[in-house]
This record gives sequence, C-alpha cells and structure tokens, in this order.
Amino acid sequence: MAKDGFDLVIGLGVSGRSVIRYLTDQGMPVRALDTRAEPAGLEALRVEFPNVKIHTGGFKSGWMNNARRLIVSPGVAVATPAIAEQVVAGKEVIGDVELFARAASEPLVAITGSNAKSTVTTLLGQVAEACGMNPGIGGNLGVPALELLDDQARLYALELSSFQLETTYSLSAEVATILNVSQDHLDRYASFADYVAAKQRIYDGCQVAVWNRDDLATRPHAGVPRQISFGAHPEADYRLDTENAQLLCRGERLLALSELALTGHHNAMNILSVLAISDALSLNRDKALATVKAFTGLPHRCQLVAEAGGVRWFNDSKATNVGATLAALTGIGETIDGKVILIAGGQGKGQDFSPLTEPARQYLRAGLLMGEDRSTLAEGMSAAPCELVADMEAAVARAHALAQPGDAVLLSPACASFDMYSSFVARGDDFSARAREVCHD
Repeated sequence: MAKDGFDLVIGLGVSGRSVIRYLTDQGMPVRALDTRAEPAGLEALRVEFPNVKIHTGGFKSGWMNNARRLIVSPGVAVATPAIAEQVVAGKEVIGDVELFARAASEPLVAITGSNAKSTVTTLLGQVAEACGMNPGIGGNLGVPALELLDDQARLYALELSSFQLETTYSLSAEVATILNVSQDHLDRYASFADYVAAKQRIYDGCQVAVWNRDDLATRPHAGVPRQISFGAHPEADYRLDTENAQLLCRGERLLALSELALTGHHNAMNILSVLAISDALSLNRDKALATVKAFTGLPHRCQLVAEAGGVRWFNDSKATNVGATLAALTGIGETIDGKVILIAGGQGKGQDFSPLTEPARQYLRAGLLMGEDRSTLAEGMSAAPCELVADMEAAVARAHALAQPGDAVLLSPACASFDMYSSFVARGDDFSARAREVCHD
C-alpha cells in the first residue's frame, strides 16, 4: 500500500461522484481528480464533501503515484498513458461496478450489448417487480450501481457498457447476457475484436449465459455452467417464429406478436431475451408474459411520437451506431405496408455504414441525412435515394412532404448527436416536437 493509503477517484461524472459517496460512507480516505478544468457539478461536490481533496485540469502525478488504487470512471480509458503507467507498475485499477460486485450479496443479472440494453434492463426490472423481487435496476442506465446497494433488494439488474466492463474483474453474475454486437466506440478501441473482448468480460464467473443465436459474437468464448439462447435461428431456445408471427420456447408457443404493445422484430428479440433471463432466474412465467405484453418501450427508442394521414413517426434518437439503426430500419420496415423515410446523420465515430446498404435499398422511400458525417453516410446508403438536409427542421419538413399513407418516418441517426445537439435526448425531443407540429397542421 502506498504511504498515504488513499483511493484516487478519476472522473467526476455521475459514477465518479457515486464512488466518492460510497467510499466516504465506508470511512475510506479518498481523493478525486478530473482532467477537465471545470466539470459539471464541481462546486456542489466540494460542498457535499468538504474533506475530500479534489484536483481538476489534468492528472496529478504525486497523487497517482501515492494512491493505493485508482477507481476510474467509464469515460476515462484505462489506456490513457497516465493510467497505463500505473497498471504497468502493478497498481490496482478498477471501476465503480467492481466495487459494487465486491459489496453486493444478492443475485445479479448483468446486461450488455451494442444496442437495446436499456430496454431489456428496464423490462427485466418490471418483470422482477411483478414477481415480488424488489429489484435494484441501474448501472449505465439511470442510477449508478453503488447507489443501488440495498438490504431490501432481492435481485440486481445492471446495464453495463464495454467501458465499465474494462475495469470489472469479479462480477460473477447469476445471469449474464450480450444482446448483440455491432461496430461502435471504434474511436476508443484499437479494433472491433478488442471491443468484442471487452463485452465478453461480462460472462466471467457467471452461472447462466443468455446469448443471441443470430449473432455469434455474443456466444461465450469461455465455458459457463449453463447457456440459454434466443433469436430467429431455428436452434434458438427462445425463438422468434417470423413465419407464424409468434414467440416460442423450445417449440412451445408463448404468445403471438400481435399481443405485444411494441412493434418490430427487433423489439420481439428484446422481449425474447427478457423471457430467457426470466427463465434462468426461475421467475413466474405467467407474470413475465403479462408484463412483456404490456410494455410500451422507452423514450427515444423506436418511440411512436406522432401519427396522422396514415403515416407514423418514430423517435429512435438513441440509435447512435449502425447496428441500432439497422435493427430499427429492418424491424419497422418488415412490419409496415409502405416505406420508411429515414432521418439520420451526426458524428459517425469512424463507423462503416455499408451494412445499411441492403436494408436501405429494400425499405427506404428516402434517406434524409444531416450533420457532420452526412456525406459519408450517404455513400454507405448509395443504393437508396438520399438527400442532404441542413438540420432537423428541414428534415422533418421534407419527410412530411414525401410521406405517403402506410409509410413510417424514422429518426434513427446511426451517429452521435454532439455536432448539433447536447445529447441524443435533445435531438429526439427536437424531432418529436417538430413531428407533432407537422402532424397537427
């Protein structure tokens, strides 16, 4: 242990603040730093923790060297040279989820994937609540993991990002799942293989692995005691039967797609994963089925926000990568009588947009592309008619002019929002307000 014997929290975002709160509650000596000069909420943090030394504007080498361990926020890469040096020197570098895993005493469900993890985590929480489990739900979604620790909880369900998994070593979940894997965060990882390897860490020490039979990158690379698969593949344990529009469990009919409040095959896959996890936890199936049938989804995730003249408008602003847009475009395109008018674009994060080529050709009436990487996106969707537009106002106006009865207008950007908006939420809210406006003209 270093002479000063303190923990150093790196990053003062939501998770970093939760770590400071947790450690001080435990009576542990702690210091904190942030490479930003003025991170949001700094003054409030100083007031809440007047005895915690806080440094901003960069790494503080003396603190880095003397700390007994580093607790790194997900937004800070362990590969950052100042942190990597400490790893090489043998210092323990962990994250908030690792602290949670060491403290939690009740079963944990760990959920990751390039897309849909918030939806699945939320829906699983509702199923567990209906079954009387008093679950703690959070992680990358909403409440930080450490703030979920509660003597009354009988189950925890955490949405986990690849960034969080990088600094987690003893998760040992009762059930772990990778829902899907597509290109994302290639501005942080050296390769797609490195990104997949980070996701695969979720299976370390788990009892049951739930994986997507249609996406072999989600299959556990190492042995686990039990596996349950879901997907449209004929060998999936929990299967989407597209021919008969129903969900099956090992050949047994569970429900018809028409019984679901959500539309689209991608949403059916999300529901299958929740049913598979519920099975792994031995939750009451009747209560699980009743809960998934009533679920209407989350804001900014294929959310129906307006409808007029036979045209439906969907806000899928959370789709910040190609895989998410591919799922939304295919899921909606397969279930409507008309065509899709897609509004997309933003910061592309170095992604390959070519996987959108075939579904764009098959389902699009038009692609309306905006933002920093709109021209690159247009190249990836060259098989479909695309137009470059200036902003959301122009995109919605043009979509309104092009749409025909039976069509769907879909905001599913495949890109980050930060070139034009403060967040995907602000982008989705802008689209939704404008869609409602044109529908009520």
